[in-house]
Amino acid sequence: MSLMEAIQRGKMPMPPRLMVYGTEGIGKSTLAANAPKPVFIQTEDGLGEIVCDKFPLATSVEDVLAALDELARAQHDYQTVVLDSLDWTERLIFDAVCREFRATCIEKADGGYQRGYVHALTHWRKVVDALGALRAGKGMAVILIAHSKVEKFEDPEATTYDRYSPRLNKHACALLTEWSDAVLFATRKYRTETEDTGFGRTRTIAVGVGAEGGERILRCAGSPACVAKNRYCLPAELPLSWPALMDGLTQGTQEKEDQAHE
Repeated sequence: MSLMEAIQRGKMPMPPRLMVYGTEGIGKSTLAANAPKPVFIQTEDGLGEIVCDKFPLATSVEDVLAALDELARAQHDYQTVVLDSLDWTERLIFDAVCREFRATCIEKADGGYQRGYVHALTHWRKVVDALGALRAGKGMAVILIAHSKVEKFEDPEATTYDRYSPRLNKHACALLTEWSDAVLFATRKYRTETEDTGFGRTRTIAVGVGAEGGERILRCAGSPACVAKNRYCLPAELPLSWPALMDGLTQGTQEKEDQAHE
């Protein structure tokens, strides 16, 4: 078969690859637990109060890869694989790099100068390849869970500002955000009010919407406030719930199809 004969035409729908990151306790794992028939690969011990199927707690990156390999080889009816969480998986990868180079920390691996972080990408690519194999071979959706951090971003077209991003080294973050079809920031939505403090002074305060101090939402588009993206024409924000996310994905996919036929 020639390369011309191997050209693929038209759409080739595939299960989504979603990264969901946010602060502790916002509901990231609960969101993933409501996905179709999920199974968790847990690298942090935080699923005790969530009803879900999960592999034993992984204590090495080899455990993570073994779980992914088992899902690829075994017969099962799981439809979604959840890696919870990326930042704890990164710790396991750093441990593996340190063992390889007999270093006491990732900063000193292979003589330092950031080489340890580059070597960590080799392990990350193995994880990504295994997740991709499940998606292609088993038709499984992929959900990656991560915590958030605040980082300074040097915008070449504006002044430096702070923004939320996944709590990962920049090399791993670039790899995983590029691979994902959607990077979604889980947060709370607040409104602000200005109050009089006396003596001609005022101050602006954040006021929560809802009983828990703020409506929980997913930010689906990047902004100066956070790293986010999507390939599904999702709105800028959605309620933090699986039905709302699925409705958004369905409507966004239909919009893309309609635009393609215009």
